[in-house]
Amino acid sequence: MSDTTSSARTHAVISRSALAAAAESAVQSGGTVADLRRDAWGHGVLAVAHAVTAAGASSVLVDSVGEIDALALEGITGTIDGVPDIDPDLLYGLPAGGDASALRPVMRLVGHVLSTKRLRAGDAVSYGYTHRAPADTVVALVTGGYAQGVVRALGNRAHVEIDGTERLIVGRVAMDVCVVDLEGTDVAVGTEVTFFGGMGPAARTLTQWAAITGLSAAELITVAGAHAVRGWEA
Repeated sequence: MSDTTSSARTHAVISRSALAAAAESAVQSGGTVADLRRDAWGHGVLAVAHAVTAAGASSVLVDSVGEIDALALEGITGTIDGVPDIDPDLLYGLPAGGDASALRPVMRLVGHVLSTKRLRAGDAVSYGYTHRAPADTVVALVTGGYAQGVVRALGNRAHVEIDGTERLIVGRVAMDVCVVDLEGTDVAVGTEVTFFGGMGPAARTLTQWAAITGLSAAELITVAGAHAVRGWEA
């Protein structure tokens, strides 16, 4: 995850421990069929299928016969006709109905700092100059734009997490990158930037994203996960 070119994609980092805990909680809450369509909402069909069936689910709903055949090789029953009845918010650790007290998010969406730049008060940022620095500061150019699911409406409104601190996305979100105000501090090129998920300040950022964009947490993670490079962590 050290690629620092402007075309570098975001990374959807899936926590094995969070997935196991979320699957257990979801199955214990009732139901037998889990919704794993759209590549398990961007989390990866095979890994989620293993976790949810290990927790006691009897089958998983997928998009194609090919996925059913692949799962059958793993001893997992898939269907394209079933009705999912396992709570997907619990399964994926999503904020339900705006409630940010759910389980730890299973997915963490991250980008990386490509470069930093010092701005003087009044200097403009990104296309259309929708943001001008109110004071001297440092900004970071970060991988992750609207082509990766970082919705354009988030510019000047949503925060990311860098080194454990929330930082504002400033200016318009571009196709593959966005700009983050470091508020006068500096960070090294390659520093990880968490858009949502994890255990720090960005853990419940999806609630903020949903309020800003009008999209559901499910829509946001599915799009972001589908356009990211998938990785794993404990």
